[in-house]
Amino acid sequence: MKLKKAALKEFLDSKVAQYNTLDFIDSDPIQIPHRYALKEDIEISGFLAATIAWGNRKSIINNGNKMMELMGNSPYDFVMSHTDEDLERFDGFVHRTFNSTDLSFFIKSLKNIYVNHNGLEAVISKNVTNGSTQKAISAFKKVFFEITHPARTTKHLSDPLKGSAAKRINMWLRWNCRKDTTGVDLGIWKSVDASCLSCPLDVHSGNVARKLGLLKRKQNDGKALAELDASLRKLDPKDPVKYDFALFGLGVFEGF
Repeated sequence: MKLKKAALKEFLDSKVAQYNTLDFIDSDPIQIPHRYALKEDIEISGFLAATIAWGNRKSIINNGNKMMELMGNSPYDFVMSHTDEDLERFDGFVHRTFNSTDLSFFIKSLKNIYVNHNGLEAVISKNVTNGSTQKAISAFKKVFFEITHPARTTKHLSDPLKGSAAKRINMWLRWNCRKDTTGVDLGIWKSVDASCLSCPLDVHSGNVARKLGLLKRKQNDGKALAELDASLRKLDPKDPVKYDFALFGLGVFEGF
């Protein structure tokens, strides 16, 4: 289904309007950061939920809730005041290949970021370059693993400069940086403009993008993401990742 640019934009804008609604939250991991009001609680809960966002969506949401419960439903307070003994409550936690060892390290690293790097937003925002967040994600990974860490845990943060589409972290950045009019994306970060964001690229959004002629590359990797970003920026340079709702909705809910 190849459409001319004006018709394609009109079609996709209608799908954004259809899926970028509060109903979307009920079946999406974004519901986890939506439970909080404090900025730090929102960004930490969102980061942890996005980290495990692969596989069955129900299972992602259940395990996201479990992580929040293990932190007393106060993620920022837990990160900043936890002891090694507190981390023992994670024993037995597992989501796919993300386990209690990984979660314990994530808590320690988050504390290091808040204590020594002025928080998550500061680490990301200072490395946004050339209207893109991809270098910032790579730099974030370096900071995240600057303290002693288990080698196994590094696989749970993607590096776009090593060819990854970094779907989960791009999704988390959409949640934090994009302020939409319908109240789905949270828009709590003011220092990273929505125009710099990249679309969370996965099997569904990739397949739909190819059918619509937005993407030619076959693999869902960093090069494909750059190609898709370029196509979406032509449709809306100020808010290109709003089309994630259209591509995701068409793929997951309509089997497009």
